[in-house]
Amino acid sequence: MEEQFILRVPPSVAERLESLLNGSAASPEEQALDLSFSENGRSGTFSIGNEQFPASLLDLPCVTESYKTYDDRALVKTADIGQMIMVRGPNESAPDTIEYRHGLTPPMRDARKRRFRREPDLNPELVQRVERDLLNIMAVNEQEDGNQNVSSANKKPAPKPVTKPEAPPTTANAEEPERSDSDDTEDSA
Repeated sequence: MEEQFILRVPPSVAERLESLLNGSAASPEEQALDLSFSENGRSGTFSIGNEQFPASLLDLPCVTESYKTYDDRALVKTADIGQMIMVRGPNESAPDTIEYRHGLTPPMRDARKRRFRREPDLNPELVQRVERDLLNIMAVNEQEDGNQNVSSANKKPAPKPVTKPEAPPTTANAEEPERSDSDDTEDSA
């Protein structure tokens, strides 16, 4: 599989990228495109032409599958995308964490908080007490089941229900053959 990521850029940079990809860039300086990261691997710079923009590598809250097609019929999975490179404007601040809060689509807005909640901290003493209570309840149920088995062993087993033999199928028209609409037209001629 390939390695892929999502590249999210500001609208002004998106217009320049689109013109570069469409081949309408006028000079070779405008065609220069570079992405480099610092030693930590999470922050870096994105340069297009002579301008440089700060960039951050963020982890998405969920994995997105990427597909491509060769014949407009069959889809071939090419990668699982779990990271996004976010290019910021020169005066925008860097994100606080390496995990992005939102997904890629509007329903996944604030997905880390809404869909992937942190499990509650449980008091170990409370857990042990509940386990003891459950074991006591199960022990009482087993004793009751044992008493019922002893009393039911002295009883006769219930007789099996008698099955009735199947009756022969009845005919609706007293042995007359079924007639279709096409049969009626032949008689009227």
